[in-house]
Amino acid sequence: MKLLIIAGPPSGGKTAVIRQVIKNLPEGSLPAFLKIDVVHATEDQELAEEFDIPVKKIYSGDICPDHMGILVLDDALRWAESLSRNILIIESAGLCLRCTPYTTYSLGIAVVSAISGTNSPLKMAPLLALADAAVVTKTDLVSQAEKEVFRESIRKVVPKIDIVETNAVQGTGLRYLMRRIADHPDIGPEQIKLRGAPPLGVCTVCIGKKEIGWKNHFGVIRPLDMPEPLYRGD
Repeated sequence: MKLLIIAGPPSGGKTAVIRQVIKNLPEGSLPAFLKIDVVHATEDQELAEEFDIPVKKIYSGDICPDHMGILVLDDALRWAESLSRNILIIESAGLCLRCTPYTTYSLGIAVVSAISGTNSPLKMAPLLALADAAVVTKTDLVSQAEKEVFRESIRKVVPKIDIVETNAVQGTGLRYLMRRIADHPDIGPEQIKLRGAPPLGVCTVCIGKKEIGWKNHFGVIRPLDMPEPLYRGD
């Protein structure tokens, strides 16, 4: 079974790309879809109705959606296998852009919008740096010069990444991505792991402390004028 993990900022066009991918999968492909979001999503229902494929959805709530993806990925793979599916497509909300959901054996696809600003790739470095391909959507809404500047911004983050430019609603320009998917190997026998290092999980804000000011917190903290984080005991 192939594993595709699609990530990117909200409203960047992830579901539109997934819709085109499913439409253009080669004969014999049997996809399943998992949607991970925070509080509300309807994409799973839309894809189930349009393509008659099995879908699941999970809301992460108070947990980072990319962290939730790691927690449920093993269950999702077993679910897809139990239905004799040969492609599992996962869409992550990916809100903070620091966590990256890509794993070993997956084809990691970062979806970014061309109208998000020419410097936006620099602000989502880990999301792009660990991906196999960057799909730039809404390219019909910007000029050729803007597309070239945006492409170079991506290259500054990761010089050798494959870049696919598309109007995902119509599916233009996605032939190369479909070749990458077709050529991507199935999941291997070894344990699946995250590709990159996740953020430090020692922030007391994340475990419920609400007081402002670093003096009211412990673990890894950072005062305003401190160039690097430091550790503070309770």
